[in-house]
Amino acid sequence: MASRELAKSDGATLNTTALVHELYVKIMTGRELTFTEPAQFFGYAAQAMRHILVDRARQRLRIKRGSGVAPVGIVSNDVAADATAEHALELDEALKKLERDDPRAAQLVALHYFAGLPLPRIAGILGVTERTLSRDWRFARAFLHDLLR
Repeated sequence: MASRELAKSDGATLNTTALVHELYVKIMTGRELTFTEPAQFFGYAAQAMRHILVDRARQRLRIKRGSGVAPVGIVSNDVAADATAEHALELDEALKKLERDDPRAAQLVALHYFAGLPLPRIAGILGVTERTLSRDWRFARAFLHDLLR
């Protein structure tokens, strides 16, 4: 899942191993987590991975904008990574709006996009027909496309 997500972003500041390690630390620290079904684990992992990537994007943009430190005249080759970080934050805001409008569609996007699960498996997890899920997927894609344009 991590490899697929990181392959989409040019100039990513994390590699697959680092993302999986951060996800593992997030799962193993803090409160006691128990997953009775694979769907619970995949849902949690998708949300945690999303939060890790968004937090990293925020950190990258904060550093880019100086973090209150006086600028130094150094040429940077991180333009693609900065654009990716900005896109990640825009996507996160769009997903928050989708969660408010249609929670099931937002859960579908998290399981498909971040956890990498195929649509037929997600239909079984969410307890809906594939036709309903296909309709939700079309709505979610159009909703996000409209917001990210």
